[in-house]
Amino acid sequence: MSVFENMRNGQAYNINDEDYQREVHGEINRARHLTFQINQTDPADAEKINKLERELLTNGLPEGSFLTPPFQIDCASRVFLGKNVFANHGLTVMSLGSITIDDGVMMGPEVALLTVNHEHKNIRVVKAAEIHIKKNAWIGARAIVLPGVTIGENAIVGSGAVVTKDVPDNAVVVGSPARVIKTLN
Repeated sequence: MSVFENMRNGQAYNINDEDYQREVHGEINRARHLTFQINQTDPADAEKINKLERELLTNGLPEGSFLTPPFQIDCASRVFLGKNVFANHGLTVMSLGSITIDDGVMMGPEVALLTVNHEHKNIRVVKAAEIHIKKNAWIGARAIVLPGVTIGENAIVGSGAVVTKDVPDNAVVVGSPARVIKTLN
């Protein structure tokens, strides 16, 4: 099993582990190179950006999906996008623990999706937990989604919210930590 799959299943790793270094840092370097190329491409050259984004996301860039440069994705092979996903500029993705974003999700500027954290007793040890953003969710500008969170279908995350726990379907959450303020019909 790969380091990525082990981490997705809850295993922690020392960042100096040989397998971790080879597999994870190899993917980080690949993704860093491609995001640099994307971020340096003239925005008018949409064809080149789309080609590079398809190469970046090893599972491809689904129909109608677009990530607005500039953005950063560290482990792009662990990002799984649905159709018609839109991310505005400034997206930051730390996807060591895997991120699944279903069809129709919209993300505002400077959203952060963070699947990894360090052990407090030994900062050289990392743990990861998957993020899942379900169909037609809307994530507001500068919202932060932390490891292990699922955001429900049709949910809305308000701008600047820090999402530390799961968000139910059709819920609107705001604040830090994010809390439900209403449910949509």
